[in-house]
Amino acid sequence: MITENYQQVVDEIQQAARAAGRDPASIRLVTVTKGHPVEAIREVVQAGARWLGENYVEEALPKQAGLAGFAGLEWHMIGHVQSRKAGPVIQSFSMLHSLDSLKLAQRLERFSAQAGRVLPVLLEFNVSGEASKHGWPGWDEAAWEALLPALRQIGGLPHLQVRGLMTMAPYSEDPEQSRPYFQRLRRLAGYLRDALPGLDFAELSMGMSGDYHVAIQEGATILRIGTAIMGVRACTIAPAPSVN
Repeated sequence: MITENYQQVVDEIQQAARAAGRDPASIRLVTVTKGHPVEAIREVVQAGARWLGENYVEEALPKQAGLAGFAGLEWHMIGHVQSRKAGPVIQSFSMLHSLDSLKLAQRLERFSAQAGRVLPVLLEFNVSGEASKHGWPGWDEAAWEALLPALRQIGGLPHLQVRGLMTMAPYSEDPEQSRPYFQRLRRLAGYLRDALPGLDFAELSMGMSGDYHVAIQEGATILRIGTAIMGVRACTIAPAPSVN
């Protein structure tokens, strides 16, 4: 079933992109594998998935080991990262979607420098104001200017490469409810392009299983889709406090 789900989602992404007047190749899919066992992830990889998204380092590591025989896989950290876990992120992931503080950026910079690599990152913004959401405060457009000093510092870190923005819309059974939040993130990207011309804000990581069609219409370049492909999560592995 996972194979069929994956192909259906890929087909629908292509159809939605064309309907929006966009090139389907400009939209990439991160298959969210949080809570699913290696056997299920192996099936989706065999179906064609190459970008895999995880929320917890501890959960991702055994999956990465179990799928080490597949070439071309990229593991993306899409969940909140505590600054003390910056080291494992550098060691194990191709991209971080959820950079949400200067403190975390500085820790990532230090570990990236030690590892001799440059880490692509997306800046996570809370554009809804929901207290449960992580991210830079982006819901008040009048306050965007106050974010610039910290973002400028991040842009100057040589071992981090800002690629764009990420957000998560509030949950709703009606995908149209997500539209204003996706529009706000797109406006924010435009604002930051003008205010910080040396940085790259081309990527918009937004849209999940219930609202990715709307996200495509509003300019998403990266979709994070789990349930529509993988089904209901088989398990949830809580983050262990011992990783430093």
